[in-house]
Amino acid sequence: MTELAAVKAALKTQAVETPSWAYGNSGTRFKVFAQPGVPRTAREKLDDAAKVHEFTGVAPTVALHIPWDRVDDYAALATYAQERGLKLGTINSNTFQDDDYRLGSICHPDARVRRKALDHLFECVDIMAATGSRDLKLWFADGTNYPGQDDIRERQDRLAEGLAQVYERLGDRQRMLLEYKFFEPAFYTTDVPDWGTAYAHCLELGEKAQVVVDTGHHAPGTNIEFIVATLLRKDKLGGFDFNSRFYADDDLMVGAADPFQLFRIMYEVIRGGGLTDDVAFMLDQCHNIEAKIPAIIRSVMNVQEATAKALLVDRDALNAAQRSGDVLGANAVLMDAYNTDVRPLLAELREELGLDRDPMAAYHRSGWAKKITEERVGGQQAGWGA
Repeated sequence: MTELAAVKAALKTQAVETPSWAYGNSGTRFKVFAQPGVPRTAREKLDDAAKVHEFTGVAPTVALHIPWDRVDDYAALATYAQERGLKLGTINSNTFQDDDYRLGSICHPDARVRRKALDHLFECVDIMAATGSRDLKLWFADGTNYPGQDDIRERQDRLAEGLAQVYERLGDRQRMLLEYKFFEPAFYTTDVPDWGTAYAHCLELGEKAQVVVDTGHHAPGTNIEFIVATLLRKDKLGGFDFNSRFYADDDLMVGAADPFQLFRIMYEVIRGGGLTDDVAFMLDQCHNIEAKIPAIIRSVMNVQEATAKALLVDRDALNAAQRSGDVLGANAVLMDAYNTDVRPLLAELREELGLDRDPMAAYHRSGWAKKITEERVGGQQAGWGA
């Protein structure tokens, strides 16, 4: 097999999961911006997701967020997805949009609130069983704003106890992905602030507990690829939430702020054997001012481009330069791959898969945007809290 054929073969195995909430309205702390044609129901979100998969060929699963995507019959929703060439993917819990969670959820000092949060997480596990989903993604807004507000160690004990109860509820083919975020909305202490804390809890829980890396959840200058390499080395990288940040957790399109960082991350994924189904490649973005579906298509393409460039790294040349101490030579190997224009390669790949060479142009020609703008009139548009 030639080098380019091997690259194409590897790219054909990659799948990018799109998030249901990215198809709905979102905004800033100050305003949620509505757009025409935005889905009103979970099924309409799946209709839009099907278009992303239709034109990219690599977005076959859709993540749900509960209660934003709550329906009466999840098995029927899974069937609806299947009829559109999709599967329901990661189930995302929500323990941050209720007045009871002002001081935390499973880390809350009040046992009643902790019980309420756990019941919601158990509900999410039940939804996983109904939809056939493998992964439960947990992100907690828990933390404190002021010194002395609560006991830091006790909060970690509560967290460990709650996670253990959810872990025991998982089926044999299910797993939990624990996300971390170094600040916001808690500003003094955050209960899961970094990959080390997430890793420590997952290590204690067992093999069905994995860490998820949100690329926007790090302080400026953090070497995310080092985190990725370390977690892969310990078999504890469960997946990514891909997005971009300039300052904090901006939830911008992946690859928009620092495409070189995305390339470096993808190189470590490939180097560590992470280009498999065991590592979930998920988008977690909020498209506030740009059109939803084109932004998601572009994001999927950005992940593909970074992956293709990472696959082109001459591993033998890089290894030789590293072992001989050739600093500039080793760096040049990486830069040569990064500076390669892989768009023609990806266009050929799509053609081989029976797709349009240009997914974005194909979407615009499809007339889908005009169709949903005309048809989705009335009702309550989906968005934060809906």
